[in-house]
Amino acid sequence: MQKKTVFLVIVPLALAATAIAVFLSQSQHQQGDAQTLHLYGNVAIREAQLAFNSSEHIAEIHVQEGDHVSKGQLLAHLHTELLEAQRDEVQAVLLAQQQMVAKLEAGSRPQEIRKGQAELKAARATAKAVADSYARKAQLLERKLASPEDVENTRSLADAAAARMEAAQQALALLQAGPRKEDIAMARAQLVAREAGLVLAQQRLEDANLYAPADGIIRNRILEPGAMAFPQTPVLTLAFINPVWVRAYLPEPALGQVALGAKALIHTDSYPDKVYQGWVGYISPSAEFTPKNVQTPELRTRLVYSVRIYACNPQGELRLGMPVTVTIALDQALSNTTANRCEP
Repeated sequence: MQKKTVFLVIVPLALAATAIAVFLSQSQHQQGDAQTLHLYGNVAIREAQLAFNSSEHIAEIHVQEGDHVSKGQLLAHLHTELLEAQRDEVQAVLLAQQQMVAKLEAGSRPQEIRKGQAELKAARATAKAVADSYARKAQLLERKLASPEDVENTRSLADAAAARMEAAQQALALLQAGPRKEDIAMARAQLVAREAGLVLAQQRLEDANLYAPADGIIRNRILEPGAMAFPQTPVLTLAFINPVWVRAYLPEPALGQVALGAKALIHTDSYPDKVYQGWVGYISPSAEFTPKNVQTPELRTRLVYSVRIYACNPQGELRLGMPVTVTIALDQALSNTTANRCEP
């Protein structure tokens, strides 16, 4: 009877203690969850569709899908025979124009000036001889010893000789003055145009090469050697290594508890024992209804705000589309608006 009484007393006390322990444990757990926000999203990265800035057949592609590439690395190139011929033609025309400008700027050569002086001297001598002949025949005409026609012919020859002397004198003056400044300016302008044409030809030749705009990974190899490339046709798809972020959605009640720059912890199913550091880098200024593909314990009819949690991914383990869980402590200072950075 005594044992039965003791049993009846101990059992209720044990049950009461267990209930109190469970209640305290649940209270602590709920209090901890109240200070922590869990978001569910997927890893996202930027991508670029790489295309040639030229139209020609593809000669060679140097990368395969999955290759890691560095900024400035040559990825592919086109056939350049026609472009090289055009560049050589422009270079030849440019060289000819350079020589033309040099010729005009140098002016007349000394030999040309001496030649002009000699021609003027000869023209003067001829004009003087013809003029003297005309004077003699004019005197003969007064004494009726020469015909008027002969005198008139001699006079015409004298006038022509004088005109040739004047022409030789003006030609010498032009040689001594050199080219007109307008001709030099026009030649220089044409030289600038030829230089611009060479730059354009060289740029077109450079556009036959396709370079990586940033560090990344080749996702798709869309075209192959021999295919015709156009500026509007992508050849490769490049996934950038940085930045990497998680696209998630913030419930409206937590909007006032999360600030830009807030630290976050990122967990994945692929590496369950690994934690990735991150920070809140973007919060959408407008609300939207919860997308159907978002896993969240909140009701789907609740409004949410798109957020972007940037992640440190030094080993490249976070990949595009990977589902992740983001944990954000809500007791962080709301004034922390300075975005964090990954430590080297």
